[in-house]
Amino acid sequence: MRNSISPASIFLMLLLLLHVPLIQCSIFPVDDESDNLIEHTCKKTTHYDLCLSSLQSNPQSSTADVKGLAQIMADILLANVTDALNYIEGLIKQAPEPELERSLTYCAELYIPVVKYTLPQAIDALAKGHYSFANYGISDVAKEAGTCEKKFSGSIQSPLTDWNNLVQGLSDVAVDIVNILLKG
Repeated sequence: MRNSISPASIFLMLLLLLHVPLIQCSIFPVDDESDNLIEHTCKKTTHYDLCLSSLQSNPQSSTADVKGLAQIMADILLANVTDALNYIEGLIKQAPEPELERSLTYCAELYIPVVKYTLPQAIDALAKGHYSFANYGISDVAKEAGTCEKKFSGSIQSPLTDWNNLVQGLSDVAVDIVNILLKG
C-alpha cells in the first residue's frame, strides 16, 4: 500500500500554512504589542503621560525592547537639553539686566557639560549595558536642571522654568526606564 497525498490534501496544507501567519497577525498585531510594551513601561515611570507621548512620537519605539525604549528616551532627553541650552544662549545675548545675564550664564555652564559629556557618556554606557553608570549620568541631568532653576529664586523670575521642568521630567522618565533594566 502506497502512502500518497492527494492534491486536495496538498491544497489544504498550503492554505493552512498561508493563513496561519495572517491569523496570527490579526490576533497579535505588531503595533498593539509595541504600544502595550510602551504603555507597560510608561506605567512604571513617575511621569506616565510624558513618557507615553515622548516614546509614541518616535517611530523607532514601535520595534524597541525596554533597552531600546531607554535609549530612545535618553536621546529625546539629549535633544531637549540641547534645545534648552540653545534657548539659554539666545536669552543671554538679549538679557537686559546683568543679574539675569549672570543667572542665565550659570545655567548655560550647567547645561554645556551635560550636552557635551554627561549625556553622551550615559547613552554610550546604556548601549553597552552599563546601566548603573547610565542611570547615574541621566539622573545628574535632573539635578542640574533643578540647580539652574534655583538660581532664579531671588528677585528675578526664571525664564527657564518650562525648560527645566521638561528636562527634569524627561530625566526622571529615562532613569525610571533604566531602573527597569537594572531590576532585570
